[in-house]
Amino acid sequence: MSNRTAFLAAIGQSEVGAALIAETDRGYNVLVGSTPGHPLTFSDYSKHPDILDTALDSTAAGLYQINHPTYLMLSAQTGLADFGPATQDAMALQLIDNRGALALVDAGQIDRAMALLMPVWRSLPGATGGVAQNNNSRAQWLAWYQAAGGTLT
Repeated sequence: MSNRTAFLAAIGQSEVGAALIAETDRGYNVLVGSTPGHPLTFSDYSKHPDILDTALDSTAAGLYQINHPTYLMLSAQTGLADFGPATQDAMALQLIDNRGALALVDAGQIDRAMALLMPVWRSLPGATGGVAQNNNSRAQWLAWYQAAGGTLT
């Protein structure tokens, strides 16, 4: 279970960043387009906020920057209808499982898991396309993962 927790922590660092995690509700209420010192947030966790950032053409929200269409799909898969922190965690794990990477995360095969998840999270090392986003280096990403207690095999 610790590899899952560490992997989620690394995704949060990669997608939202340490500064926004510190400035907000641990990143769980962050809207796409936020920057350190200028966080854009939502306060209602009863559902996905579904707020379109027209400049980025995205409704991504939360620690894992899940967009509204993906939220609807995950809500149908999981039966979860809110967008609170525990639900965001569960939905991120469901996304990982949907891509066939959950067993790889559990086994500490993080490079293989990241390769499968690049289409989901564009901030992963090597990911391309989608919303313009900084990719984090493999070394930085693995450092976040290991600092959160994740192990590699």
